[in-house]
Amino acid sequence: MTDLMEAVTGLAKRRGIAFQSAEIYGGLRSSWDYGPLGVELRRNIRAAWWRSTVQLRDDVVGVESAIVTSPRVWQASGHLETFHDPLVECTSCHQRWREDHLEADANGIVACPNCGGAEFTEPKQFNLMLKTFLGPIEDDDSVAYLRPETAQGMFVNFPAVQTVSRKKLPFGIAQIGKSFRNEITPGNFIFRTREFEQMELEFFVEPGTDEEWFEHWVEQRMNWYLDLGVAKEKLRLRPHDAEELAHYAKAATDVEYEFPFGWQELEGIANRTDYDLRAHQNASGEDLSYFDQEHESRYLPYVVEPAVGVDRALLTFLLDAYRVEEVPTAKGGTDKRTVLGLHRDLAPIKVAVLPLSRNEKLGPEARRVHDLVKPHWITQYDDAGAIGRRYRRQDEVGTPFCVTVDFDTLDDRQVTVRERDTMQQDRIAIDALVPYLLERL
Repeated sequence: MTDLMEAVTGLAKRRGIAFQSAEIYGGLRSSWDYGPLGVELRRNIRAAWWRSTVQLRDDVVGVESAIVTSPRVWQASGHLETFHDPLVECTSCHQRWREDHLEADANGIVACPNCGGAEFTEPKQFNLMLKTFLGPIEDDDSVAYLRPETAQGMFVNFPAVQTVSRKKLPFGIAQIGKSFRNEITPGNFIFRTREFEQMELEFFVEPGTDEEWFEHWVEQRMNWYLDLGVAKEKLRLRPHDAEELAHYAKAATDVEYEFPFGWQELEGIANRTDYDLRAHQNASGEDLSYFDQEHESRYLPYVVEPAVGVDRALLTFLLDAYRVEEVPTAKGGTDKRTVLGLHRDLAPIKVAVLPLSRNEKLGPEARRVHDLVKPHWITQYDDAGAIGRRYRRQDEVGTPFCVTVDFDTLDDRQVTVRERDTMQQDRIAIDALVPYLLERL
């Protein structure tokens, strides 16, 4: 399993999915920049989530709230008091770790992952909020925080969004945006980082219907991963025990994935009750309740929240799609090809156009074919190297279809379309190429 992680991280760096940030200066721990293919993959993940959560539903609308907002928001939400992790320090090498991330061996001994020492300081509570200052003077009056979650921006805007959207309960507010947490022990490539992008939904419901809606969203979110091709045996649901529930939660269930480093949370779905709306109502003095005209009643809604990180989802899709296959060669032997079997909705490049060679007669025709398809999808034109090697390059980044322009094309006005997973090749008329690909993409 470790080999899989190394293979995927190597592929990500080599093919422009993710790079160490500021690598020419030695980098910054847990900080990553996304390259050309990573940008497209992230964009496709966000689009798939938004389509499923907002576009295809009549009961969800979107917002974009500020990253830096009033510190009173975080005081009211409880983040300043309760958003902590237990921090311990190895007395030998002085590396600091999250106490709950250190595991005991078969003899019950907890060892430092860095030096192997078994002596640690007493745990201290470490606040995960990243602090900054607004204005020219850095004093207590100018303290502000980078948001650790996007959720609070949806809670404080609940009355305004409900009014302008004219939505009746149950309805949801969705948001995709950056969040920041000063993690003690980030790591495992992009799995745990201090800067990350969240896709969160706050779904507001009438108290008493919250448990039904909670189960609805647990099922919906699990199905989202299955629909995008994640292996069913690699996914599981883990309900939280009462003692591990967050202070705001009535219930919580994680969608977990079997990563190379073990089963870990991929997404969390929580029943937040009316905790957040009540906290902001009490702190602000503003009425955040909802008036139910049908039943002529007023109440604070309960909230069901599915929340997932784009970065963690991206890592999951990469790990789950990666495979190395043996394929027969023309000479009767076998060869290996690396394939990212990404769902077609997620693939960074949808279509690659490949002239058989750099022959001066093929280039202009191949460019015309490329001009035909690129208005519809993210595409790539590649004429460097042997055609078999170019196929392998596209397989490695998950491109579903390669379109080859050869010398016969000049006469019969047809191209060869090769499908990634089956490697099946179809001869298609250029005029029929876009409809052919539209049907399959």
